[in-house]
Amino acid sequence: MVLNKDTAKKTAELLLQINAIKLEPENPFSWASGWKSPIYCDNRIILSYPPIRNYVREEIAKQVEKLYGKPDVIAGVATGAIGVGMLVADYLGLPFIYVRPEAKSHGRQNQIEGALEENQTVVVIEDLISTGKSSLNAVKALKDSGANVKGMIAIFTYGFDVATENFKKNNIDLHTLSDYENLIQQASDTNYIKEEQFKTLLEWKSNPSGWQQ
Repeated sequence: MVLNKDTAKKTAELLLQINAIKLEPENPFSWASGWKSPIYCDNRIILSYPPIRNYVREEIAKQVEKLYGKPDVIAGVATGAIGVGMLVADYLGLPFIYVRPEAKSHGRQNQIEGALEENQTVVVIEDLISTGKSSLNAVKALKDSGANVKGMIAIFTYGFDVATENFKKNNIDLHTLSDYENLIQQASDTNYIKEEQFKTLLEWKSNPSGWQQ
């Protein structure tokens, strides 16, 4: 759920500006899932652009405080959200931890890195939501460790129905700075894409798993 329309438009503009999100309807990308997609998102690029990473940091921090007050801990989902999660935690003056996809097979065999006490309130930071499975896996690890997870804030979501269903089923509150609808509208409004490309991007969103270019 996008909390602020102006933030969604500005975030989309910045992500397109630095090619963190690429739109190529005529030359679709192949995802690991096997899906063909006219969009590819890598928000880790944000970290290389100080003014943009500062904008993202501050917008996420403002939403954390607006939605949840000040939690005890900020958690980032490895690996994509470690950097931005740490920036948000630093901005808010809060402890930071991160969650691996699974426990390490050596050493202390941690899945959660950092200090977390039972019953502490946690807000999870994510860079990108697709189906939501990896994000919710991190939430499960935190809950299993006794954390009180208040919700999750991500930079961007594709807005897939399956993700909405997964978060609803797990009773996890999700908000994002921007989403697919705001992105392609911003791309259209600024002539980043042509009208025919806009139509193709809408078609893909209606059936991403079965879309063929």
